[in-house]
Amino acid sequence: MEPAWDEKRRVEKSQDDEEKWVCDSSVDHKGRVPRRASTGCWKASLFIIAIEFGERLSYFGLATNLIIYLTTVLHQELKTAAKNVNYWSGVTTMMPLVGGFVADAYLGRFSTVILSTLVYIGGLGLLTMSQLVPRLKPCHASGACGRSLRLHEVIFFLAMYLISGGTGGHKPSLESFGADQFDDNHAKERKQKMSYFNWWSFALCSGLTLGVTVVVYVQDAVSWWLADVVLTAVMCFCFVVFLAGRPFYRYRAPEGSPFTPMLQVVVAAMAKRHLPLPSDAAELHEVPKTLPQQSDKRLLFHTSKLRFLDKAAIVEHKDDGDAFATEKLNPWRLATVTQVEELKLILAMVPIWLTVLPLGICISQTATFFIKQASTMNRALGGRFEIPAASVYAFGAIAMIISVTLYDKILEPSLRRATGKERGISILKRIGIGIAFSVAAMVSAALVERKRLRVAEAKEPSSVVSMSVFWLAPQFMIMGFGDGFALVGLQEYFYDQVPDGMRSLGIAFYLSVFGVSNFLSSLLITVVDHITSRGEKGSWFAKDLNKSRLDCYYWLISAMSAVNLCGYVYIATRYSYKRVQRKVGVVNSPEADA
Repeated sequence: MEPAWDEKRRVEKSQDDEEKWVCDSSVDHKGRVPRRASTGCWKASLFIIAIEFGERLSYFGLATNLIIYLTTVLHQELKTAAKNVNYWSGVTTMMPLVGGFVADAYLGRFSTVILSTLVYIGGLGLLTMSQLVPRLKPCHASGACGRSLRLHEVIFFLAMYLISGGTGGHKPSLESFGADQFDDNHAKERKQKMSYFNWWSFALCSGLTLGVTVVVYVQDAVSWWLADVVLTAVMCFCFVVFLAGRPFYRYRAPEGSPFTPMLQVVVAAMAKRHLPLPSDAAELHEVPKTLPQQSDKRLLFHTSKLRFLDKAAIVEHKDDGDAFATEKLNPWRLATVTQVEELKLILAMVPIWLTVLPLGICISQTATFFIKQASTMNRALGGRFEIPAASVYAFGAIAMIISVTLYDKILEPSLRRATGKERGISILKRIGIGIAFSVAAMVSAALVERKRLRVAEAKEPSSVVSMSVFWLAPQFMIMGFGDGFALVGLQEYFYDQVPDGMRSLGIAFYLSVFGVSNFLSSLLITVVDHITSRGEKGSWFAKDLNKSRLDCYYWLISAMSAVNLCGYVYIATRYSYKRVQRKVGVVNSPEADA
């Protein structure tokens, strides 16, 4: 069991200078104050960001070149390899829903990170063994090695799905654990947390960039076993760094299943559906105002939306003391205003979640068709060096690094001064800007693909055209620049706007956007292929990419995304942000007036 959050803080004598609040470490597992008791929030978060760098390096180093391994080493057919990549990616993306629930309800975020990282390292270790142990090593292309390729294949997929399981617990728990190091009750730390999400994405993109360049090159040009050894060693080192930061961390104890209180609200509201709502919301049931002084549980303001759920907080026996006491002891009959508002928060997220799915469809093209385009273009870079096709992914990562750096250091401070608001612009506005960039990226992709097809039609008898792969840089960089707005905003939104007790699940909800988007992208390809294959010109997805019409497909996605952007703007402008009560008085969420 993790220790509860220690609320003790140091503050300067001047009470009006809130900027001088500083972080204190939490108590350790035995309830003692650590020796290094007065460390900054950033010091703790740096240990956490370090292991994120190692995990993303390993993940993208394996994921971006997975289809190459399956087709060249395991000798699978392209369609079989593609299905296996999709299965693995789908499981990896949806597993955080399980890991986030376990972290919030039972193990706690810190313990879940420890357990999932050990599983992750176990998968990397098994993957390395499959390349080094003589009886497990794969055969060469000739297949005449006297070993069973089937045995290597079994061990390989077991290792990959162990990595998938480790990612499922690691991703939602680690990011929310890092954000837990900053206290929402203090203005300076709220601002630091905004920067934390930016620098988290910076570390993510740095790991991604090295993964799709250095690691992919080692895999293609040197050996797969060396790449696996390097990835395992880096992940172990980053894990040690994470453990070294343990004295500085704050911890939150798990609070049990976050879904039980929500179900209780629904049951109580249904049971009292015939009762009239009081004209004054202050008559609804809430815990005593002194509670926030005694724990880190934050109370929420009442809102006027979804008023039917407010019936769960109607007090039926105010005049009968014994009956009222009995009712209070039955959470299935009487809920608090905070519990009702927490359910409203989750329901309000559904439209936002749905309207960002097209963004995920746009992003999914970068790892599939964008890479396939690169494989058919001139990738020579001076002399005999040829850029690996998967390495063009680095264009997007570099653009995202530039985007989050400029936003954190220049744009956000300028917007704060211009608007007088703590965040500068609201989370949903930031996401909307990123969605607009994704539309522009798909337009750029359509234009570049049309040019590539014209070059292929004019004078290219082979499958590889003379057009430079650097023509793909604009679409990757526009998408990457937009990701600096949209992805960072989504991470912060799904962490900040969920109830405090389910923030790991909030990050899992964010990740599920891209899991579902991948499935929707596959479905869209199937539908478009079925419709276009009936025409005289054939399917937009021919076996030969030079005879396909990916440009039309990109135009379709850009049109869908543009229409969706209008719907997103409509919903976002009517969204009500979480409003919390503070220990002293009441304060709105920083987003409330954005």
